[in-house]
Amino acid sequence: MKLIIESTSKTIDIVIDGCEIPARIWEGHTESGIPVHCFITRVAVSPDFDTSQFEKELQEHRPPSVEVARVYPLRMIL
Repeated sequence: MKLIIESTSKTIDIVIDGCEIPARIWEGHTESGIPVHCFITRVAVSPDFDTSQFEKELQEHRPPSVEVARVYPLRMIL
């Protein structure tokens, strides 16, 4: 499966085993067009590459869709 996702400005805390972990909500769709929401807690890049452009792009966030802004509270417990 392939996902095409974009970072949004919406962040939440996911509580796992009593620990709060910050996550940014990314929105997108599968290759076949099915909408998805992803909770991204970490993004890693190999230190062997020049990551300056990647780091700039990682700071870009669009506003979340109405569905995401309305559905997900600031804190979720898993």
